[in-house]
Formats: sequence, structure tokens, C-alpha cells
Amino acid sequence: MEFIVWHMQRKSNQRTGAFGEEEVSKYLINHKAEIIERNWRIREGEIDIIALYPSGIFAFVEVKTRSSVAFGHPFEAINREKAMRMQRLALGWLATHGCLGCDYQIDVAAVLIAANGSHSIEYRASVL
Repeated sequence: MEFIVWHMQRKSNQRTGAFGEEEVSKYLINHKAEIIERNWRIREGEIDIIALYPSGIFAFVEVKTRSSVAFGHPFEAINREKAMRMQRLALGWLATHGCLGCDYQIDVAAVLIAANGSHSIEYRASVL
């Protein structure tokens, strides 16, 4: 029984996360960014969204989505260790795509979903 509950919660969390990533992608597109890749994964971790701004700067975006702040604001889940991992992952992506030396930034987005289904997005550029 515990496995079933865990599995259902995991699926719910995945749906919530996917919703947040989709909404942040729309937000970036509305701000004239091009979505290059989503959910890029290597052994060391995953980058939720990779975008390219018209200025030529790559944005590596970590998205945190929550339906409540009962366990803290989504930004609280981004600690120094997570930010440094994002930096390593961004450099890995740049290296594997022949873009070393390109300008880039590490961004974070918090998506809060209200009980009525509405949501808000907080976006912070260059967390490092």
C-alpha cells in the first residue's frame, strides 16, 4: 500500500513540475527568448529549460513549482550547492554543444499554483 501512495504522489509531483516548466517556457517566449531545450539530462543532473535571449545570452533555468508554501517558498529549494550544480551542468551543455566561451546565466523560476488553479511566476536571472 505504501508503494502505491508513494507512486501516486510521485506522478502528481511530476505533473505539477511539468506544468511549471510549461508555464515558465511560455513566460520566456513572451519575453522574446527562444527555448533551445527542455529537460536536458546527464549523469550529474538535469537542466529544466535552456533558452536563448535575443542578446545572444544562454539562460539555464531551474524551475521549482509548488501548490503551497507550507514547506517554504520554491526559491528556498535552491541552495548554494544546487546553484553550483547548475553552473557545472550549464558548462557541460555549452561544452557538448560547441558553445564554450558563449555568454550565459543561471536563472531560477518559482511557480506557485493556487487552490483555484491560478498561478504566479517569479523569475530571477543570474543567481550566481
